[in-house]
Amino acid sequence: MRIFKPTAIAVALLSGLLVSTLAQAHPKLLSSTPAEGVEGASPDKIELHFSENLVTQFSGAKLLMTEMSGMAHAPMPVKAKVSGGSDPKTMFIIPAAPLAAGTYKVEWRAVSSDTHPITGNVTFKVK
Repeated sequence: MRIFKPTAIAVALLSGLLVSTLAQAHPKLLSSTPAEGVEGASPDKIELHFSENLVTQFSGAKLLMTEMSGMAHAPMPVKAKVSGGSDPKTMFIIPAAPLAAGTYKVEWRAVSSDTHPITGNVTFKVK
């Protein structure tokens, strides 16, 4: 019977832990509708598409108006519903009312199976 040294066992365990940690990916924003920097009509819904399935109870977003008709101001929250869809990699932000002309920012937080939160934002303009 061969007996392994504690150091060899520790190295093997740490190597396995490192490999499993590297295999866990963080969600990345792949695209949004409206896209970053786009100017257009008020969207009925805003879609965020991620690289990983989201854990909906820990993911979310806020919709903020940051500029109105060329007048910058402090970010103002806009009432909106945030939900997931049939695709677990997609988040929807549905404004409660049509958006007025101005600049908007969606601040999002995405959490996937690795439980590490990733944040970001998307800015777009409504004519």
